[in-house]
This record gives sequence, structure tokens and C-alpha cells, in this order.
Amino acid sequence: MITVVGSVNLDLVASGAPLPHPGETVTGARLARYPGGKGANQALAAARLGQCVRLIAAVGNDDMAEEALKLLRAGGVNLSATHFLNGETTGVALIAVSPEGENLIVVCPGANNALTPADIYGQAIEHMIGVLEVPVPTLLAAARRATGFVALNLAPALPVPPELLAEADLLVVNETEAAVYGDSLHAPGRYVAVSLGADGAELWKGGIRIASARPPKVHVVDTVGAGDTFCAALTAALIEGKDDASALEFAVAAGAAACTRPGAQPSLPMRPDVEALLKAGPADFSA
Repeated sequence: MITVVGSVNLDLVASGAPLPHPGETVTGARLARYPGGKGANQALAAARLGQCVRLIAAVGNDDMAEEALKLLRAGGVNLSATHFLNGETTGVALIAVSPEGENLIVVCPGANNALTPADIYGQAIEHMIGVLEVPVPTLLAAARRATGFVALNLAPALPVPPELLAEADLLVVNETEAAVYGDSLHAPGRYVAVSLGADGAELWKGGIRIASARPPKVHVVDTVGAGDTFCAALTAALIEGKDDASALEFAVAAGAAACTRPGAQPSLPMRPDVEALLKAGPADFSA
């Protein structure tokens, strides 16, 4: 089982208008509401790719909580360790998506910031995915309890203590985050995956690049959720025992598939979608 320790948000998405510059107001956007949060996204992504998944998270005891958890319940994610907190609001993400599919995101964490190490104690954790939208001490407590593979998605880029990095078998970052963390990402035996957007991704181990992959061509509708899908897919593939290059190819294809539909969780692909995309090719994969 994969235990995801991370955030749950309700995404309020304004799409179809140009992204504003600082101080600028734009109009003509369309509003939609989607379940989101990087933890919830990665939990559902892993479940749709065939993994047994549990989510350790916190939401408010409010009207938004059930809306935020709806697709997780429908997708079979185990929510027995998801806490409903009085006095806290369910996390909200305000997302603007341009006609080209690029996005800007502002997150109001709410209950996500109230997930504590005490919520981890007593939990049996085998494999784990953690994201930095919940407090670092909580992630550290979970990583230390994990008996299997530990993946950490270092997003958003925040100061992370070396003791948390030391617990990770896999660190997942994008280009911006990779520049922030620099050489601290790399350690003997540790995987580091760097997502490169339309250019695909690279996989490193012990500071040496061991694989790279370019995505298959898709019609991009919305890039929200693509990075979360990539992280979940790569973790799942490595846990399943895929070789390094095949695991990266699978993750890049999954991320590309997530760009073909709007919304974070509604866009998350099922495993047959990813496998069909891999077979359709040709995709430019190289080591």
C-alpha cells in the first residue's frame, strides 16, 4: 500500500482569460470548482494507476470538505486517516488558467497546516509519498515510520531539513525547484526526478543522470495536475519494479495524459489511458 501524506484542497479555477500581470485585472474567465491539493491529487493518481492507496490529511469540518473529498471516495482511496477539524477551513487553491494551458496558483492552506506528527503516530506505513503542502515535521514523522519506498515531492520549494531528505529514496522536483535545492538533492543511492514540462523529464541517481524521456505529443488543455500525476506514476512504477528508463517513460506519459483534460483530479488518467499513449507513439525516449 502507498500512504500519501499531503494536502487536500478545493480548487477554484478561472480559465479562458489571459494570465494577469501584477496589478492588472482581466475579465472574461469561466469559473469551475474541482477537488485538488497535491496530496489528494497524487493519492487519486496512484489509485487510478492501480495502486492501493491511503491518504493521511486534514480538512475542515465545513461544507467544502466533502466536495474536496468526493473524487477520492469515488476512486477508492482509503480516507480512514483523513481528519475533519473543527475551527479550520478546508484548503482552497485559486487557479488562473490561460487559453494556452499555463497556470498561476495561490493556495490558502487552512486545515492542511494543522496536520501534526500526532496524526502519524500509530499509523502503519509501508510505501509513502509526501508533499510540502503540509508541515515538514509531520512528513518527517511519517517518513521515519515508513518501512518501504519513500518519495518526497519537494513542492512548493521550501527550506527542508537534511534529516527529511535523508529519509527519501526518491525526490521529485521541477526545474525551478531543482535550482533552489541544488546539490542537496543528490546523495548516494537516491533517485532524483526533474520534470521539464514539455521537454519531459530526467532521472538521476547518486548525482548521475541515468535516464531521460520526452513526452508523447498530446493536445494540451490544462497543465494543472500533470506534475502530481508524474510523481505518483514514477513512484508506482519504481515500486512495481520497472527498470529506471521504463519507469520514467511511464511517468512522463502519465503526466502528458493529465494535460489533455481540464481540472486537477478530473484530468488524472486511468492506467489503460497511459498504456495506450505509450503504445501509440512514437515518443522520443532516450537514456
